[in-house]
Formats: sequence, C-alpha cells, structure tokens
Amino acid sequence: MRHGFIRTAAATPDIKVADPEYNRQQISRLIDEAVKEKAKLIVFPELCLTAYTCGDLFWQDSLIRKAKEELGALVKDTRDKDILVFVGLPWEQNGKLYNVAAAIHSGKLLGLVPKRNLPNYSEFYEARHFEPGNRTPFFVTWEDTQVPMGTNLLFRCSTVPGLTVAAEICEDVWVPCPPSIAHTAAGATVIVNCSASDETTGKGTYRSSLICGQSARLVCGYIYANAGEGESTQDLIFGGQNIIAENGTCLAESRRFVNETVYGDMDLERLKNERRRMTTYPAGSDSGYLTVDFALKEEELKLNRFIDPSPFVPNDEGQRNRRCEEILCMQAMGLKKRLQHTNCKQAVTGISGGLDSTLALLVTARAFDMLGIPRDHILAVTMPCFGTTDRTYNNACLMTKKLGASLKEVDIKEAVTIHFRDIGQSPDNHDVTYENSQARERTQILMDLANQSGGMVVGTGDMSELALGWATYNGDHMSMYGVNASVPKTLVRHLVRYFADTCGEEELRAVLFDVLDTPVSPELLPPEDGKISQKTEDLVGPYELHDFFLYHIMRFGYTPSKIYRIAVCAFDGAYDRETILRWLKVFYRRFFSQQFKRSCLPDGPKVGSVALSPRGDLRMPSDACARLWLEELDKLNEKESER
Repeated sequence: MRHGFIRTAAATPDIKVADPEYNRQQISRLIDEAVKEKAKLIVFPELCLTAYTCGDLFWQDSLIRKAKEELGALVKDTRDKDILVFVGLPWEQNGKLYNVAAAIHSGKLLGLVPKRNLPNYSEFYEARHFEPGNRTPFFVTWEDTQVPMGTNLLFRCSTVPGLTVAAEICEDVWVPCPPSIAHTAAGATVIVNCSASDETTGKGTYRSSLICGQSARLVCGYIYANAGEGESTQDLIFGGQNIIAENGTCLAESRRFVNETVYGDMDLERLKNERRRMTTYPAGSDSGYLTVDFALKEEELKLNRFIDPSPFVPNDEGQRNRRCEEILCMQAMGLKKRLQHTNCKQAVTGISGGLDSTLALLVTARAFDMLGIPRDHILAVTMPCFGTTDRTYNNACLMTKKLGASLKEVDIKEAVTIHFRDIGQSPDNHDVTYENSQARERTQILMDLANQSGGMVVGTGDMSELALGWATYNGDHMSMYGVNASVPKTLVRHLVRYFADTCGEEELRAVLFDVLDTPVSPELLPPEDGKISQKTEDLVGPYELHDFFLYHIMRFGYTPSKIYRIAVCAFDGAYDRETILRWLKVFYRRFFSQQFKRSCLPDGPKVGSVALSPRGDLRMPSDACARLWLEELDKLNEKESER
C-alpha cells in the first residue's frame, strides 16, 4: 500500500432468492478469494444477503430475521480477515424496513448505511417495502454493542492516509443530487455503491458512463457492485456489471451477464493531489457526519494496474486521430488569432528537416488556410551549417515546396566562422559555445527576415525540450509565437504522422514519413560519413521516458520514488531499472536547473492538461533547489544497488 495504492474489489456472488444462508456462504467464499488477492476493500450488491427480487417476501419475519442472523455469521467470518466489506441486506428498525449496506471489518460491524432514494416507478416499487434512509446517524443495537446507522457515515482508515469511505445504494447515484456529493464534500475519497440495477437495452453503456462520470465530478474512487445471475427472472434480468472507477478512469469493469469479481488498484494519492490542485474543490468539512475509524495492515502490493507508458498519446487509433486533429486545430487557432491581432500577413519559420520545425510549418500552413492568406506568404528558411546533412536539408526543401510556402536558404557557415574569429573561439573546439553560436545566428536571421517583411517568427521548440532546457537561451528558445510550446515530443511524432496520413498528397506524405524516420538531432556538430553524429536521446535520454516523468510530476505532483515505481511497471521489458533511474535523475536535475529558460518563454497555446508556461501552469522560481528530490533519488539508488 505504498504510495497510496490500495487494491479494491467489486463482486457479484451466485445467490438464491430468499436463501440468506446460501448467499452468505457465497459472499464469504468471495471475501476469502479477495483476501488472497490482497484486496483491502470489497463491495457486494444491494440486498444480496436475501436477493433484491424477494418482492413481498420482505414482509416475512422469517426472511428478515434470517438475514440478520446471517449478517452475524458473515461478521464472524471476517474476524481474521484484513478487509473492509460492504454488503446489502434488509434491516428492520423502529417498526420499519430499510434497505442498507452493512460495513464490516475484522469481525466487527462498523455501521449501517440506508438507501436514501427509493425508486417507485416503472419496474421498481421499493417504497412498497422500504422506508427512505435517515441522513443523521443514530445508534442501533447490534448483539452486545451499538452501531451507527445513517447515510452520513464516513469510514476512515487510520493506517492508510487518504482512505475515507462512504456508501450509497443503487438509485442514490441516479438522482439529480446523489448522497455521494455530500459524502465527498465531507472528505470521502472512495464511494461504494451496493446496487441492483436491472438490464435493458443500452443501459450498460449509460451505467458505465454514469459511474465513471460521477468519479470524475467528485474526484474520487467509485466501486460499483451490481446484482447478477441468481436474482429472480420473473420480470427482470440482472447483468452483474461491476465497475471500479477513479477520477473518470475505468480501472476495471466486469463482463455483463456473468457473475464475477473485478479488482482495481486505486491511487489515493492521485485523488488527494488532484483535489488539492483544484482551487474550486471544497475543503473537506465533516459537519453533520459521524466518522468511524478502522485500521488496515500495511503490506507490499505488486501493482495490477495499467500504467500507460505514453500518457500524452491515446492508445486507441481512432481516439488518437481525433486527438491529433483537435490539437492541430488548437495550435492553428492560436497562431491565427495572433496573426489577426497584429495584422500580420507574413510568417517566418526556420525549417531544418526535423520533427519540431516540420510540425511548426504544418501548423502555420493550416493557420494561413484559416485566414485565407496564400501559403507563399510563409517564408520557410533553411540555414545549413556545420552539422547539416543532405537528408535533412533535402527534406526541408521538398516539404516547403509541397506545402506551397516560400523557401529561402541562408548558409550560416561563414557568418558563424566570422563570429568565432571575433570572440576568439576555435572552430575545432566543439563545445557549448560552438553549438550555441549556430543556434543564435539562426534566430537572429529569422528575426531580421521577419522585420524585413513585417512578419512573425513562428517558434518550433516543443514542451519536452523546454522541460529539459534542451534549447539555446535566446536562440531556438526564442520566437514571436511558439506553436509547439505545450506539445511533448512523443506527441509531435504522432501529429506529423497524422498530417502525413491525411494530407492526400503522396510526395508530401513520403517526405513527412522520412522526417519521422530521421533521428532527433539539433545538427550542431559535423556529421560522420554524411550521417547525423549528434543524437539528442543519446545525450539527454529517451523522450518517451522524459515525457512520462514530466506528465506525472506536473499532473499529479508524485514523489520521485513513486514515479520510479510506476515507470518500472510501465516500461517493463523496454528499459531496465538502472536505466530508468539514471534518466529520472537527469530529468530532475535539468528540470530544476533550466527553469530560467521557461521563465521567459514567448506566448504559445496550451493544448493539453500539462503545460510549462510561466504565465499559466508552472509558476516556479528559477533558483529553486532540487536537493530534496535528488536526495530521494540517491536513497533509491542505494536500495537498487542492494537488490
């Protein structure tokens, strides 16, 4: 349960209508299975101790008494089991019957949560048998003790930070103002729902979106256990659709029409951090609630949770294509507005034949199309120097031609050589001055050409480079509008590929695919045998790792040890532990030391949930100390060396 992860379960047992003893045995069996799977929280369906479809049998004393008796047996069954259980049953109190979810842990009945909203329409007639539940808890007699009963109950784990559970029952989540809204406002991080929702055509899709949507609105975990096979089919069918969701993401969903248990490893730290980040999320106030404490034993958990190695790039091709189209439109709309505002009819961009400058040119072309300005008003400038290869040069020229932009070549070798002479830099010394002199010469040329034409310099640098500071200060770091400023490198590749696949022009498609096949490089060092000698990822590390680190640092504020742990899971088989840790150290070191470059970024559009603009998502001091984070990584390194 380190790093806020906890395994949860939603189970649909095989039951018989009006046979509490049989049903309790099946529930106990599934609890035993869940314990073996290291689950710490399991939820069962509504009224599953008796079955939901007992009808007027709920008026029979024998059934009500037996349900209570079997609840006692179930409580005893959990005595040596370290798991929080929610199970549904009918409960008689003060001469009335209530539809409740019983919370059980380690041989104790912690509380009873009654159903608040009773459907009495269409196929439902619950008001015939049950009373609406009370909000304010009161104590009821259970064996030789008193337990609380009411909807306003919070079950708080004293040993797992961030685990506070509240319950609602079936219809409660379908109403305009579900109890879970108040529960989460009171501090609940996980909502459980014991449900008996029957099946009708199309309902399964809606049910899934309802539960995932509720978890997103409330920034919570949501465990939904639904009745299934075994319920009476006299008039209805129950499909047993169990769902475990976390802040809008479906962690697990069972097959319909099959009774089964699903497991989901919930990330409580993610929920906590997201709530903290959102200034509009209310601070937890448990006024009017009764909190019941319980304790779970901490044990190591091998994560059984999909961790996307490419969090910026959707796995599904259809969704990925839609995302690419959306982002290209956003980038182009941002540039379009800036061009309109400045009454600018010309754009200047450096074109190297690499991925970033290619995307910038494609976006600029789309923006000009939106404005109805001919593409030949785009000046694409290629500026070959010491590291330029024939492959990238030819691709830059051909791409510009096929897009209908104007091409200008400015060979900067002589200018840079003169600059070296002026500052006393040996051309044979291939240090940072050698490299940055070329980058700054290129930026000066672009700015001056823009001045000549009354144009705007469109920047090419991407978010991954900004995160690492892999840009020359006041060189390629600077422009008049940076269209790629919030696009990570892993996504740049897919945007270019999407444009290639949809452009409808074979020659343009071919050159774009060759750009995609070209190693990422600033081309500032002389080539070897005509091929690129300077490969960025050999120097700063794989961008897929850095983009993964960036996403989880910026989006959720995870600690270095947690990021390392999930990266090891996400990249299992692709990178070994030593490699991941090595580049994670590089990322943190560069991320902190290079903030001064991000503090003076040109304007550029935010297109995703992560961005580094100093005017928006990242207000970080340029002189912040990285010691705290690097020391945690050093401790990780010591542990890894002992493995």
